[in-house]
This record gives sequence, structure tokens and C-alpha cells, in this order.
Amino acid sequence: MARPHVTIAARAARSAGNVILRYMNRIDGLHVVEKQQMDFVSEVDKLAEAEIVKELRRAYPDHAILAEESGATGKGPLTWVIDPLDGTHNYLRGIPHFCVSIALLEKGVPIHAVVFDPLRDELYTASKGDGAYLNDRRMRVGKRENLGGAMIATGFPFRQREHLGPQLDMTRAILGQAEDIRRSGSAALDLAYVAAGRYDGYFEIGLKPWDMAAGVLLVHEAGGRYCDFAGRDGIPASGNIIAGNLNVAKAMVDAIGQQATPGLLKA
Repeated sequence: MARPHVTIAARAARSAGNVILRYMNRIDGLHVVEKQQMDFVSEVDKLAEAEIVKELRRAYPDHAILAEESGATGKGPLTWVIDPLDGTHNYLRGIPHFCVSIALLEKGVPIHAVVFDPLRDELYTASKGDGAYLNDRRMRVGKRENLGGAMIATGFPFRQREHLGPQLDMTRAILGQAEDIRRSGSAALDLAYVAAGRYDGYFEIGLKPWDMAAGVLLVHEAGGRYCDFAGRDGIPASGNIIAGNLNVAKAMVDAIGQQATPGLLKA
């Protein structure tokens, strides 16, 4: 049975998903702002975020909120971390791969998570110590023992072009051992797919808290591991993340660690 926090977050995610789908046929008319190079925000992001904040504020008025578009509000040990539309660039181009991501953190540690794919009606949920679920079915990470035959997801550092060279070196190192690599454009869904065993692993440079807060709990509760490029467990302050089952994550740390610059290996 879902915890009350997850039930509320799932309701908020579905409300945001309804907003996102409602505007899909009107993408060309949306007002879009480029926050920085290749980083866009649309009015749909803002409307979806407002729906989430409204639901969470109604249920938990004393909780703090960190949202991608509106920033941080409130203080306290419990903080909701929200990405109302992870995969905005996909959405604006009509590419059907994006999601809503909501996590509740206690003193910086994820304790509840919801990732919702409104197009496929797939709801990924997790609570600390209770396992991870896809539409109420228990999820488990894949069983690969190494990178051989593994399907690995990644993203490219469009906000930090100075890391493009190391990214290509790391990708080459992984692809030299793995079956294939995917770049789908939604970090939260990539992590959810790792939790579901669809992907065997995932790595990316420079994620923000709202990109990964929900997804890492899904991976952990599905029996996997997440860490930084140097193999330090936990949410990386650097935003440089590796996720997978225990064996694949270790193999990725070994492969990536040989290619990453000293700056990318810092905590």
C-alpha cells in the first residue's frame, strides 16, 4: 500500500501530467524562453509546476519546496523537490519521451519518490525501505554481472560544453564493453528505466537536484546503487552520477574513472 506522501505526490504528478497532455497539440503556440544555452522553459512547465505546488501545499503547508522553475520556498527538514516536465526539449519538439518528477527529501535524503510518464500512463513510485513499483508492480534492477551485453543510458553536458571531450571519452569506454548506449533526453525517466530493468545502467554529467532526486530512490529501492564518478555513494553534489545494479555500477565507475578529468571526480 502506498504511503500517504506518495499518494499525494502521485495525485499532484497526474494533475501536472494532464496539463502537459492538454497542451501537446498546441506546442507551436507556446511561449518558450531559453534560460541558458539549450535549456528551455515553456508556459507548460510553469503551469504543471503550479499544479504540483498547489496539491503539495494543500496537503503539507509546512514543508519546504525546491522546484526547477520557481526555486526554493520554505524551510525545514522536509523538502519536496520538483521537476514539472523533465524532458522539456523533447516535449517542445514533439518527441514522446518526458515525465513529471517529484521527491520528498528528509535532511537531504530522498524518502519518497514519484516519476510519472503521462503518455504511457506509467507511474513509478518508491518509499525508503518499502521497495520500488511501476503501476503497483514491484520493480527490480537488471541482473547483468558486468557491462557485457548491457544497455546503458546517458545524457550530454549541453550546459557545460567544456566537458564534451571527457563525455565522449567516457562514452567510448563504456561502449567498448557494453551492448549499446541510449540518449533519450530525460534523466528522471532514464533512472526509472534503470530501476525497472529496462536499462542496465546510466551516467551523466552535471545534473540538478530535481533531475535525479526521485530517480535515485527508485534505483535504490529496486536493489540498485547510485554514486558519483569516483564511486562515492549518495546523491552527488557535483551532479555527476552513475546508477545501475551493484555489478554494473562498479564496472561503470571503473571505466569512467579512467577517462574522467580530475574536476569530474571531485565530490
